[in-house]
This record gives sequence, C-alpha cells and structure tokens, in this order.
Amino acid sequence: MPLIRRIPKRGFNNKRFGTRYIPVNVGELNVFEDGAKVNEVMLRSAGLANGPGDGIKILSGGELTKKLTVSASSFSVAAKTKIEAHGGQCEVASGQKHAAAQV
Repeated sequence: MPLIRRIPKRGFNNKRFGTRYIPVNVGELNVFEDGAKVNEVMLRSAGLANGPGDGIKILSGGELTKKLTVSASSFSVAAKTKIEAHGGQCEVASGQKHAAAQV
C-alpha cells in the first residue's frame, strides 16, 4: 500500500460549525387542529421533533390537509408552497441561531 494511504489524514473539518436541523415532514403536521399555530414547543410535545438540534426544518414529505400557521427555523420551498396552498402561513422563528439560513 502506498505511503500516502497509510498516513493519518489531518486538516480542517467543518462539521463542528455546521447547522443541524431536526427534520419534520408536512404530512406529520396533520395531528394538530385546523387553524392552530404550530411552533417548536408544540412539535416537541407532540413527539415530532426529538433530540438536540439548532432548529427545526419543515420538509415536504406527505400531504397537508389542514390550515396551519407554522413557525420553524427553516422551510423547504416545496413545504412552504404546500402549507400556503391550504391557506396557512410560514413564519421563520426569530431568535434562532441561523434564522437567515432558510431556503
């Protein structure tokens, strides 16, 4: 085996400084009542967002059948259109570590 493959690799790793979002699919939000305001506390109490993370990101998996006002750290573009198609609203939670990192 060549010498370069036997030497341990060292250098900069950006993992420590990255943002770790807890993913929640749009289809899982149907457990809340119609017209409810959903935030991080409600998602954690319902058991949809568990574990440590820098925030919650709403993804577009599943179908939404209710009108909700969702407050999260970040939204995917498809999830935002699904929520707004049913008359709901998407709010980027203020005071988050990386609130400007929404997509």
